[in-house]
Amino acid sequence: MSQIQSISGRGIPLVGSDIDTDRIIPARFLRCVTFDGLGEQAFADDRQQTQGNHPFDLPQYQGANILVVNGNFGCGSSREHAPQALSKWGIQAIIGESFAEIFFGNCVAIGVPCVTATPEQVQQLQQALQADPQLPMQVNLEALQVQCGDVKIEVNMNPGSRQMFLSGTWDSCGQLLANVKEIQATAGQLPYMGWANSAGAN
Repeated sequence: MSQIQSISGRGIPLVGSDIDTDRIIPARFLRCVTFDGLGEQAFADDRQQTQGNHPFDLPQYQGANILVVNGNFGCGSSREHAPQALSKWGIQAIIGESFAEIFFGNCVAIGVPCVTATPEQVQQLQQALQADPQLPMQVNLEALQVQCGDVKIEVNMNPGSRQMFLSGTWDSCGQLLANVKEIQATAGQLPYMGWANSAGAN
């Protein structure tokens, strides 16, 4: 299973509260069969309106993998395409003041930890990244700390979700693969599974 204890890289500041899932990935892109290709459409309308000045378009933030946002990020619909689009763009962790509950849960399900900090701390991180986009960042889930250059802050995550990342139990596919023998043994004891096997043999 995929344990996630810390994420290192560079940060990208996205200023503004109440950024909803329709802004993260507009509805017209939800008709995809798979999530592949969603990354390039993340914030498509916002990026068009800002004519190349959106943080996701600025050259200094290309390759960044830690997103720093403000309050109520991911509000609106429950579409899982929103965290999928961010993940496909390259985001591996998100730091914010607060997150919409369903968005947070969808992020946990795909292995993207979301940690919270005070508005003052988030603003400090965003300003640091605006001043120097090359600052190294680390989100440490074990210590519940974020380091951005010389700035170090304490962050929060609910204990259950944090433990899922540290133990790897967020990864449902990984759990199935890790326990395939036990699953096969249990399936073999189910009468309807045995019936299906015998029917298939005939």
